Amino acid sequence: MTPDPNLIGDILREAAATEIMPRFHSILAERKADGSLVTEADFATQARIVETIAREFPSTPLLGEEMTPEDQRRLLAEADTGVWILDPLDGTGNYASGFPGFSISLAFVEHAQATLGVIYDPVRDECFSAVRGGGAVLNGEPIRPFAPGPNLGDCLAMIDMKRLPPERIPALFRPGGFRSQRNLGSVALDWCWLAAGRYQLYLHGGQKLWDYAAGHLIASEAGAASRLYTDRGAKEATDLSLSPRLAVAASDDALLQRWLDFVGLPMHST
Repeated sequence: MTPDPNLIGDILREAAATEIMPRFHSILAERKADGSLVTEADFATQARIVETIAREFPSTPLLGEEMTPEDQRRLLAEADTGVWILDPLDGTGNYASGFPGFSISLAFVEHAQATLGVIYDPVRDECFSAVRGGGAVLNGEPIRPFAPGPNLGDCLAMIDMKRLPPERIPALFRPGGFRSQRNLGSVALDWCWLAAGRYQLYLHGGQKLWDYAAGHLIASEAGAASRLYTDRGAKEATDLSLSPRLAVAASDDALLQRWLDFVGLPMHST
C-alpha cells in the first residue's frame, strides 16, 4: 500500500523546521569528493528523516544522498519490496550561499517505479506531492503545467548549463528556442515548478536518482512530458540507477517534441 502523502509531508515539514531553517544563513559548507557541497543541515535532516521513517515504516529501507555509494548500491540491490529515496537538502549550493531555493525530496519506490513523491519547500511553505495514477497537488490543491503559447518562443526555459557539454551551450541561444532562460539550482523544485506551470521548457545535464525520483513523478502526474537520458540513450524513470541522467521536459507532448528537436535529442526511449 502506498504511504499517505499527508503523513510524509508532515514528516518533511517537521524536519525542515527543526534542522534546515534554524541553520539557514549561519552554516558553513564542505566539499564532497565529487566537488558538490554538503552542510551540517544535510546530515542532520537525513538522520532525522531516517529515524522517523524507520519508526513509521520499519520494514522499508531508506536510501539517502548522504549515504556511502556502497550502502546506496546495496539498498537498491536489496529493495525488492520497496525503498525510500531521500534528498535531505536539494539545492545545498543555494542554501550555503543564502539563496532561498532549496527543498527536501522523498520518494517511495516499488518494483523500480516511484509510486509516491513528496517535495517540501520550507521557504515558501509549499508541499508538492503525487501518488501514481492520482495526479499532483500543491498544498492539497491540484496542479497542472501551463504553456502561454504553442511555440518554443512563447516559453520560459529552465536550463542548468553547469552540467551540459560546453559545446552544446551556444546553440541553445540561437533564435527561436525560448523567450527567456532561468536556472533555479534545485532539481526537485525544477520538476515541481514545471508541474505547477511556472515555466515550460526544461534541460538539465546530470541529475541523480534522489534528485528526480519524487520530482519526476510529480511532474508526470501533473501532466508534463519528459525524457531521461543515460549515456546509452533515453531511459524511463523506472530503470533505477545511481548514474546521473540528462533530463529534458516540457509542459506537454507537443512542446517536448519541438524542444527535443531544438536541443538535438531523440524522442524515443531505448
